[in-house]
Amino acid sequence: MFLPAFHDLLRPQWLAALSELKVSGGLAVSDLSRRLDSSYMTVKQHCEDLTKLGYLKRSRVPRTEIGRPEIFYRLSEKAEGMFPGIPEGFTLDMLDQIQRAFGETAPERLLFQYFQEREGEWKAKLSKGTTLLYKAQLFTKIRSQEGLFIRCLHDPEAGTTTLREFHHPFARLFAKHPRAIEMERRAFEGALGVKVSRKPAEGADGAPPYVDFILAVR
Repeated sequence: MFLPAFHDLLRPQWLAALSELKVSGGLAVSDLSRRLDSSYMTVKQHCEDLTKLGYLKRSRVPRTEIGRPEIFYRLSEKAEGMFPGIPEGFTLDMLDQIQRAFGETAPERLLFQYFQEREGEWKAKLSKGTTLLYKAQLFTKIRSQEGLFIRCLHDPEAGTTTLREFHHPFARLFAKHPRAIEMERRAFEGALGVKVSRKPAEGADGAPPYVDFILAVR
């Protein structure tokens, strides 16, 4: 989710709009107002306020039917800075220092230990969950508090539950130490008690990329 300070400083309606625009990659006002269950003019005013502050970019897109072009909003570069991330000049440099001091595999050993500990913490917090869906929803809240932008998607007809991740503070760390991706996935399995498949995907129609964690039915 957003950095904690923004929850204190921004209006709830602004946070809701920014959240939907983060997930979708951008929306016309009519679509955003439906998602927020609010009036067109109210949502448009919130978006205009955020645009003036530099957090949104405004454009126009043609309607699929006859009519005037629609107003379209998406997050600006300034808004992307509202989401948590590892400080660029610290953690990665520290892992480099550890590698030079203790050997080539030292960072991965450290990361392995980290995810082992996280698995234990997550498992304890999820221990009261009686169903996989309940655990998935609770895990979504836990991960959101840890700085991720993630949503729980459940399809009752297909019987599938997916955790869809749109933002991860460890993105740069994973790029430099890709084996940590598998460590995290295994920690998910241990915490949730089911097989977890990880599938990165490109967003359709201009939506941002995301990662799906598909939870297997027991």
